[in-house]
Parts: sequence; structure tokens; C-alpha cells
Amino acid sequence: MPLSAAEILQAFPKYSALVVGDICLDRWCTYDPAAAEPSRETGIPRVGVVSTSVAPGGGGNVASNLAALGVSRSAVLGVLGDDAFAHELTRSLNARGISTDLLVRSDKAQTFTYTKLINAATGMEDAPRVDFINTRPLADSVEQEVMEYLREFAVSFDVIFVSDQADTRRGGVVTPGVRALLEDLAAANTQKIVWADSRVRVERFRNMILKPNAHEASAASIGLFGEVDYQRLRSHANSKLMFVTKGSEGVVVVEEGAESLVPAFQVGHPVNVSGAGDSFSAGAALALAITGSALEAARFGNLVASITVQKRGTGVASPEEVLAASSA
Repeated sequence: MPLSAAEILQAFPKYSALVVGDICLDRWCTYDPAAAEPSRETGIPRVGVVSTSVAPGGGGNVASNLAALGVSRSAVLGVLGDDAFAHELTRSLNARGISTDLLVRSDKAQTFTYTKLINAATGMEDAPRVDFINTRPLADSVEQEVMEYLREFAVSFDVIFVSDQADTRRGGVVTPGVRALLEDLAAANTQKIVWADSRVRVERFRNMILKPNAHEASAASIGLFGEVDYQRLRSHANSKLMFVTKGSEGVVVVEEGAESLVPAFQVGHPVNVSGAGDSFSAGAALALAITGSALEAARFGNLVASITVQKRGTGVASPEEVLAASSA
């Protein structure tokens, strides 16, 4: 008999989770359009920021969702730059009870940061985003430190999440070497859930549970086979399970020989869907560890995501909110 949402939530404190990869900073900078007076030096109108708020993004958002849902221990393993954004990100993670002890700090990279400009008059994001990205390969010494942490500490966590957020060819934390090590860890620990989410390289991850969205899965399938074929993509990756999220439609659970659509919980007026995949991953992966059922995991992940899409920014769902939504 399927477990209820309450029973799944009650088990969350028994589990620990590590998020490996691109741990990012989300910054929302509210600007006053009335303060856009031209620079005296260049004549270019300025963007007059009047307030700023921050939150963990990328893999950090997965960790935030895990902490909010009540896991006993959540930690992130990634790379920070030697910059002010690193301080903002570390402080934001620690405020949510997330361990930052495994973050590698280096002056050879910059902290992966998304800066979103919000119009104070309308409350809307209406200007080009300013992203601080890395386009050069991760320094060898930094990559080796990441891999050493992974070898030493991965075994102590119940669930491992891989967040390959970088959409550049180079510069992400999940390098070929890090990915190969994760594949070896997953192959050697088949009972441990290793859950991978990659923006543009999902087909390169093997031996793990995959969580692409429909666009990512289709692009990978077409690139490999010339057509959309979820089963072939799953088999190519030697993955026992693949969850293909499809927004308001729900999620397709791809198992050997079967594909099942688990409908989404309908939300009348979603506010922000940008972090829904992270919320789904946090809820579904832990529910999978607790129940052993891919379909139950998908339903619980959908439930968590239905709450966070109703919040501004990259929101999280509390156990109380999940319980209320499950009984609505």
C-alpha cells in the first residue's frame, strides 16, 4: 500500500543528502527606473539598484529544498571564487542549516552567480540578467580537491544529488573526471541513490538516476538517435530509472520496458516555475529512498513542486505546506 505524504515526511529526518556540482547564488536586485540618469562620464543610463535579496541557486536550491523538508543533514560540494558573492552564498546556505564545509574556495574561479533585475515600479524582471559564469576549465588543483572530498565523504550520505547547472562547454564543477568518479561510486554502491540533473549533458551521465526535463531529454535523444526515445536514452546511460519532467503535464517515469505519466498537481496561477525541477528532485529522490517506488516518488516530487511554483523566486516547501497540499 502506498505511503501517505505524512508517512514519507516522517521519514525525512532519518536521511542525509549531499549535493555535488554547481552551487550557485541567486541575486534579485530591485532597481528604480526613475533613477536611471545618464552617467556623467559615458552618458549611458545607470541601473539604480535600491535593494538586493539573495538565495542559494543551482545545486544550492536543491539543498535548500532538502533542508526545508527536514533531512537530518544536508551539505554541498562545489567551488566558490575568492569574491564577495562567495560570502553571500556561504551565509545564505548556513542560514538554512546547510553545511558548506565541502565547498572548495579558489581564486582561479568566480562564484557562479545569477543576478536578476526587478523593476521596482512593476515588480517584474524586465532587464537582461547579469550572470557571473566560468568559461575556462576548472583548474587541475581545484578539480582534484573536489574529487578528494567526493571520495572521502560521499559514503557518509544516504542520497547524492549531482547538479550540472553550467550551460557552457567548459567551466562547470562536474568535469569529465568528477563525472567518471560519480559513475564509479554509483556502480559500486547500487543501493545508494545517485540522482543526476544536467542542463545540456544528460546523455553523458551513466549508472545514475536521471532527471532531465522534456526539452533536455528530447535534445539528448535526438543528438544520439535522431529521434525522441526515452527508453533508448535511459538504456544508453545504463540508468535503472529516468524521470522526465514536463511542467504542468507532470512527469514521465521511465523504467525498463515501461513509461508512466504521473500527472502534476494542478496549480491555478503559478508564480515562478524556474525552481520547480529542483523542488521535484529533492522531494522525489528522498521519497524514492523511503518508499522504493518510482511512481510514489514522482507523485511526492510533483506535490512538493506544486507548492514552490506558487512562490516568488526559488521557494521551498515546508512539511506543513506539503501536508496541507496533500489533503486539499
